[in-house]
Amino acid sequence: MSAVAATGTWRDPDNVRRPAGVVHAWHPGTNQTVCGLALSKSQLTKFPGTEWAEVQPATGIHADEVTEVCRRCAAGMGARRKSKPWQRIDPRP
Repeated sequence: MSAVAATGTWRDPDNVRRPAGVVHAWHPGTNQTVCGLALSKSQLTKFPGTEWAEVQPATGIHADEVTEVCRRCAAGMGARRKSKPWQRIDPRP
């Protein structure tokens, strides 16, 4: 299970603390994010009760205040690019 570390916090209508700003994937019990940022040095706030899938802007239920998802953490969690940055043109040389 992957939890979340974020640059900010907000309170939902039930007064529960939720992640905001830039979110990173984090495995509880470690002191760094999936992309390698140290939690203590980067001043990220840990959210052990919030799963990575819950903060994805497209589908997450706790993504209201998320402004950005770390691309390196997303790749480390198995996300794929939706489009390729290149285009194949035929006929090939």
